[in-house]
Amino acid sequence: MKRIMFLIAALAVMVGTANAQNRSGRLSLGTGLLYERGMDLTLAYEYETKYHNSWEFFANAYLKWDDCSECNHICPKSFWNNYNSYGFGAAYKPCVIRGRNHHGNLRIGASAGSDTKSFLGGFHLGYEHNYVLRGGWRLFAQVKSDLIIKGEDLFRTGVVLGVKIPLN
Repeated sequence: MKRIMFLIAALAVMVGTANAQNRSGRLSLGTGLLYERGMDLTLAYEYETKYHNSWEFFANAYLKWDDCSECNHICPKSFWNNYNSYGFGAAYKPCVIRGRNHHGNLRIGASAGSDTKSFLGGFHLGYEHNYVLRGGWRLFAQVKSDLIIKGEDLFRTGVVLGVKIPLN
């Protein structure tokens, strides 16, 4: 009986792993630092098509900190309450580099959101490199450049690191 249970468990793991690699959806969470004094947090759903090309639908939160006018340092008040914005968007990611356990994608997209005072629009261009782990999990590094219309920052550029979890 133990052998049968072990065989069923091993088969379930192998089928789940094989299915996670083949045109599947992933939940992505990435965070990073952007120039100048910005922090980015992105939660996304990614659907991979043929040849590692993919579509991404994301929600993004951006925080910009500044030195406190009272103490001339970065304090919790100047960090959390300086400038915040959020956005929702989509990006197409064509694959430009393929390797055995890694691949690289361009990231071309647009978003819309708010900074709690006015409407913001954004265009996104960047490069993302993925490293495939066991079970369909992935680690990624992303170099991003954002053009934000009507925001406090016109250009945002920086590096985001994150993880992608297969959804199956």
